[in-house]
Amino acid sequence: MRKTVVNIMFTTGATLVILAAFFVIFDIDKITVPTVFQIFGANIVINLGLLLTRKFECRYVIVEYLLDISYIIAVLVISGAVFDWYGAIKVWVLAVMAVVIYIFTIIISMNKLRKDTYEINELLKKRKEKNSKTAS
Repeated sequence: MRKTVVNIMFTTGATLVILAAFFVIFDIDKITVPTVFQIFGANIVINLGLLLTRKFECRYVIVEYLLDISYIIAVLVISGAVFDWYGAIKVWVLAVMAVVIYIFTIIISMNKLRKDTYEINELLKKRKEKNSKTAS
């Protein structure tokens, strides 16, 4: 549960930062407070949906990534229609943002996984050395 909440907060923050960058690049009007909460709600739906899709494994990682991205884009397109985001942002910009955020999140997750793996391996190495010294 804690990890899910952290993921929701992280993706919401990343979304807002990337959205701000897109707003500057495409000279779009400023973001409003209700939009922040709408983005937060969309990120909750996205993260809970992705949590459910993790229950089913696919043989091909690329298919999983494509399904994830398709799901994210679908949620954002529906959210855009429900919250009337299309007055300020185009659908293709929303789709590009979704892909950028997804790739950014995957890269961060892989780096964290690599760091955690390194730390675990170091702890195992120290434990093995300690056990070999006590056995001698």
